Amino acid sequence: MKKTTIDQKEISKLLEKIKAAQVGNKLDLSSDEDLSIAIMNLISIEEHMFFTAAKTGKIGYLNLLQETRQMRKKLLKRIIKDYEGEVWCISKHLLASSMRLSEVGTKSLAKGKKEEAFDFFKMAYQLYSTFWGLNLGVIKSKKLKLSIKKRGQKEKEIKKESGIINRKNSLFEK
Repeated sequence: MKKTTIDQKEISKLLEKIKAAQVGNKLDLSSDEDLSIAIMNLISIEEHMFFTAAKTGKIGYLNLLQETRQMRKKLLKRIIKDYEGEVWCISKHLLASSMRLSEVGTKSLAKGKKEEAFDFFKMAYQLYSTFWGLNLGVIKSKKLKLSIKKRGQKEKEIKKESGIINRKNSLFEK
């Protein structure tokens, strides 16, 4: 089997932390896991409505897309209570990517490519676990910042390496 970049030990640690966070957390994780799968499917429906509108030229599909989007946003608010920065969008994209990778994995499995399918399923599960890690507070932004500094890079060095950040900052400084 191919070696993937996904560290199974890290995923297991994250899942243990998520289970520990369930104790005393107001989320009913089994119901919310079901809800997250429903949200994944709503995101897929939004995508299909967009492509169908584009292919057929029928604007009515965009109206259905908007209704689906409103439903998805309402349901996502039940899981994502507090968030900072782009965590709302990150969460949506983690779910969408997890769903897509699981679909690609299922197609690979149907073609008899079990190892390839397993790799896709592992990536999908890693993204799904990251979604829960962010939204149960297991992955904390303070620790993310510290982990960058622990690698021996100062904040200025990080900005210097990323031209995008420098360009963005210069736009706002003028």
